[in-house]
Amino acid sequence: MKRACVLLAEGFEEVEALTPIDYLRRGGVEVVTLGLGGLKVRGARSVEVSADATLEGAAAAGESFDAVVIPGGMPGARNLAESRAARDLILRHSREGKIVAAICAAPAVVLHEACGLLAGRRYTCFPGMERRVAGAIHSAERVVVDGKLITSRAAGTAGEFAVAILGALAGKDQAEAIAESVLLLR
Repeated sequence: MKRACVLLAEGFEEVEALTPIDYLRRGGVEVVTLGLGGLKVRGARSVEVSADATLEGAAAAGESFDAVVIPGGMPGARNLAESRAARDLILRHSREGKIVAAICAAPAVVLHEACGLLAGRRYTCFPGMERRVAGAIHSAERVVVDGKLITSRAAGTAGEFAVAILGALAGKDQAEAIAESVLLLR
């Protein structure tokens, strides 16, 4: 069974985190939520989520996943960018050729500014955040897949983002079946 982790930091965008968790689990992927600084994490709209484990513990233990999912939201993305444990986990998985997926502010703030992973790559992000990124190829597409890098624009694209991640993990047919089951595709 494929495994993915979703990184949760105080101020994360709830839709961008919970939609991938839901769709991936529907698609048969084991999803582990990792809370930065503890197991209870409050989102940008004050929704509190109980994480499965701490991000620091998973990073220290060398936990391995097939995909790392990074929601946006502020200050959630900034909190992840400032976390050594988050950066180490993201960079290790990228080096290992695993899927790294980020949405909204996270491509610019976490992947580019904190981790330096966008250089020469195609990506998308929340409109206006691309001004913070140099040396990468910005697209206004709702979801951009560049090899093992998956990026998306905002909460309104979270379903498509989740389906792209599921497609990379479980195949196109499984992703389309989940998209149809939730009426994302008609």
